[in-house]
Amino acid sequence: MIKHACAKAQRQVDSLAVPDFKSHEAGLRAAAQRLGLPLILINTAALSAVQVSCVTQSARAGQVVGITSIAEGCVLAAAGANSRLLFPRIAYGAATCALAEAGAV
Repeated sequence: MIKHACAKAQRQVDSLAVPDFKSHEAGLRAAAQRLGLPLILINTAALSAVQVSCVTQSARAGQVVGITSIAEGCVLAAAGANSRLLFPRIAYGAATCALAEAGAV
C-alpha cells in the first residue's frame, strides 16, 4: 500500500507516522523495520491539531478514538507546520495510508 501511494504521488517516504495509541502493534514496527524507516509516534493532541487540514474522515474512527482522520492526521503532524497532504488516505482492509510533505519554513 505504501509503495502504491508513493508511485501515485511520485514521491518516496522517509518515515512512517502512526498514532501513539497503536504503538503496541508489532506489525507497525515490523513494517518500519522492513522498509528501513523510522517509526514516528503521534500523540492525540497533535492529531487533533491538524484535523482541519485532513480531507477524509472516518465516522468509525471518530466513534472509537475520537479522531476522524488518523492516517492523514499522522502524516501531517509528522511533517510539521505548513505541511501539505500529497496523497489522501487509502485503505486496504484495516490498514490505511496517506502521504504528506513538509512545508516551506
